[in-house]
Amino acid sequence: MLSLQSRRARLCDGISRRELLRAGGLSFGGLSLAGLLGKPALATATGGGAGSAKSCIVLFLMGGPDQHSTWDPKPDAPPEVRGAFAPISSRVPGVQFSELMPKLAQRADKLAVLRAVSTGDNAHSSSGYYMLTGRPHTPTNVENANPGFPNDWPNWGSVVQRLTEATGRRSGDLPTSMRLPNHIFNTDGSTWPGQDGGMLGHAADPWLFRCAPADPGFRIAELQLPDDVSLDRLAIRRDLVRDIDRQSKVASTSLLKTFGEHQQRAYGVLSSAASRGAFDLATESAETRARYGMTQFGQSCLLARRLVEANVRLVQVNWHRGPDEPSSNPCWDSHTDETNRLKNVLVPPTDDGFSSLLDDLSDRRMLDETLVVCMSEFGRSPRLNGAGGRDHWGSVFSVAMAGGGIRGGLVHGSSDALGAFPRSGLVRPEDIVATIFHCLGYAPETEIHDRQNRPHAICQGKVLQSLVG
Repeated sequence: MLSLQSRRARLCDGISRRELLRAGGLSFGGLSLAGLLGKPALATATGGGAGSAKSCIVLFLMGGPDQHSTWDPKPDAPPEVRGAFAPISSRVPGVQFSELMPKLAQRADKLAVLRAVSTGDNAHSSSGYYMLTGRPHTPTNVENANPGFPNDWPNWGSVVQRLTEATGRRSGDLPTSMRLPNHIFNTDGSTWPGQDGGMLGHAADPWLFRCAPADPGFRIAELQLPDDVSLDRLAIRRDLVRDIDRQSKVASTSLLKTFGEHQQRAYGVLSSAASRGAFDLATESAETRARYGMTQFGQSCLLARRLVEANVRLVQVNWHRGPDEPSSNPCWDSHTDETNRLKNVLVPPTDDGFSSLLDDLSDRRMLDETLVVCMSEFGRSPRLNGAGGRDHWGSVFSVAMAGGGIRGGLVHGSSDALGAFPRSGLVRPEDIVATIFHCLGYAPETEIHDRQNRPHAICQGKVLQSLVG
C-alpha cells in the first residue's frame, strides 16, 4: 500500500500520488475545488414555489450606492439632497432614473425597482449580512463583523445549493452556486458574514472563484490541462487514484471517503470541455465584450451569463474592494467626492454591465428563466456631507430585479421627498430573499437541515406578490 506521506512513490505512468492528489484538488484562489464541491445536505421541499427561473444572477454593489443618483432621483429636493445629477425619463411612462443610467432607463420595461427597501442598519458588514441571508445581524450596526454564531444563517447560494442537490436538480460538473470575482471583506481585511454555508457547514459554501476577467489575456490556468496530459491520460489517473483509495485501509474513514467523492467530481470538471469552456471569455466576440465594458464588473457580468448557460444555478457578482480602490471612499462607499466617483468610476460600468446582461439574456431567450437582482447592503444618507459625499444609510434604499418571473416596468414602494425613509411599500431583506426563492421554485416554508439535522424554514419573509403575480 502506498503511503499518503510518501513523496517518492511513483505510479506506473511515472506520476506520483502527490501529483494525482494535487490534480484532484486543484486550487482556485487558495481554495481547493475538491473542498468546495461539497457533499449535498439534507433538505425537504414542504411547499413548491411557482417561479419559472432556472437560475439567478445577483449583482452586489458593495459599499452602498446612492439611491438619489441611481434608481430614485429627487429632482424637487434641495441641491444638497438631489445631488449633481438630473433625472431622465425611462421607457416606462412616469418612471425616472438618474441621467447616469441611460441604458438601464431604456430597459425599464424589463425591471421591477423596489424603492422602499430597509435594513435599519448603518454598518456595512452587519447590514450586508441581513441582505445576503434575509436574517438581521445580532446586534445591528456592527462594523467589521465576521462569520460565526449567532450570525451563522447560510448565504442564499448555500441554500439553493442544498435544495438543488437534495432534490436531484443539479446538472453538469460545475458547482451549483458561485461567487466572483472575489469575496467581500471588511476594512481590516476580514470576511463579511453571510457569504458561506453558516450553520449548514462549509460543504455548503458557494464556490468562491477569484479572478480578474477584464485583465488582458485572462486565462484560468487551473482549468487547463498540461500539454502532456490528454483526456484519456487524465481518466487513467482518475481510475488509479480510485483503485489506490479503494485498497487503502484508511480510505474507509468518512473524511477520506468524502474527499474521494469530491476528488472524482473535480476530475469531472477537468475532463468536461463544456465546464472548462464556460470560463473562456476569449470565445466571445470583441463586440460583445466591449458592450459589457472592459471593467472587472462588466466582464464578471458576462462571465456570470456564461456560467448560468453552463447550468450554474446561482452566481453572485461582487463589486469588491480591488487593489486600485481609494481608502477614503472604496467601491460604492462614497463618503467623499461622490459626484466624481459616481460619474467616472461607479455608475457607467454598472449601466453597461447590467444592461448588456439583460440584452444578452433576452437575445438568447434566457431572461424568462434567469432572475437578475441588483442590490447592495444599504444606501446613502439623504444630504451630502462637508466632504462632498454621503454616509451610510440603511433606512431606505433601492433594489432592482428582472427576468425569472418578475414583472417588468413597475416600481414597488416609494421613499419620502428626501429619499430618507420609506413612504409606502416597505420591503425587508427577508421579503427579497423569499421572492428570490419563490422565483427559483421554493416556497419560504421549504425546510433545510443543519449539521445537527434540525429543520429550518429557508426564509421568514413574504413573497412580493405584486412583482410575481
